[in-house]
Amino acid sequence: MNDELRDNAPSGIREGAFCEVAPEVKLHYAQCGDPNAPLLLFVHGFPEFWFAWAGVMPAFAERWHVVAPDMRGYNLSSKPQSTQAYKPTALIADLVALIRQLGNGRATVVAHDWGGALAWGLAIAHPELVERLVILNAPHTIPFVRALSGDPEQQQASQYMNWLRRPGSEEKLAQNEFALLERFFVGDSGAPWFDGATRARYHAAWSQPGALSGGVNYYRASPLYPPAGEDPGAAKLTLHEQDYLVRVPTLVIWGEADPALRPVLLEGLERVVENLRIERMPQASHWLIHEYPAAVIELIRPFIES
Repeated sequence: MNDELRDNAPSGIREGAFCEVAPEVKLHYAQCGDPNAPLLLFVHGFPEFWFAWAGVMPAFAERWHVVAPDMRGYNLSSKPQSTQAYKPTALIADLVALIRQLGNGRATVVAHDWGGALAWGLAIAHPELVERLVILNAPHTIPFVRALSGDPEQQQASQYMNWLRRPGSEEKLAQNEFALLERFFVGDSGAPWFDGATRARYHAAWSQPGALSGGVNYYRASPLYPPAGEDPGAAKLTLHEQDYLVRVPTLVIWGEADPALRPVLLEGLERVVENLRIERMPQASHWLIHEYPAAVIELIRPFIES
């Protein structure tokens, strides 16, 4: 790792640890707090890496072993070449292995975007591993399939997924010093949090060999996407709510100004999450972790420490 970037790590966060979660797959992770304390796992989404959580991790270090991995395919973690290696079952299995090795079989999980999608799946399939679940702007499978199948606003908002699924999207994302990737963050009006030092960290992560392919392979391997021409996308699926029940206490924090994941994705969530609390942030976008870190911390803390 570039020494200058390492020196820019937030105070108290230690980088450079790895955990083998599958044959020939190791996840790099950053951490803070006491390794003997209960595990608090932060899981990032696209197109981020562990550093997405750098602004909130130290706030929990006094009581927790705070761990934020680079997910499979990202930054310093292993990057299998096969698209099939990025199926949700494989990605959820990575989280299972991480929790079993670092948390003695239990963790409180905080997750955003793709990380949130996987954390939903983890809580559904392995409730015994999840103490409490915090989701930030990441849809549960049932309302997401419903919206992708029949809600025009969400279908339009998700069209970027079909673009990312196309062959060669990673090459286009890398062009002009990652100009398209930066637009995911800054949009048309800019993003004050995406300053020079932060930009350098993200460029370094995106420049890792195979990292952009790894990130877009999440989309290519998933059956959840909007209609594309004659392909009905997620509408091909037949799902039953009882197979997707979440039985662990769950807090959902939702930035309602998210252009990609609309508030319709919260509708009916109480039918599949038995113990649910929803906190809406009307002014926050998809990047609420970066825009309002103090507010996010103050919503998470009482929920996970009660």
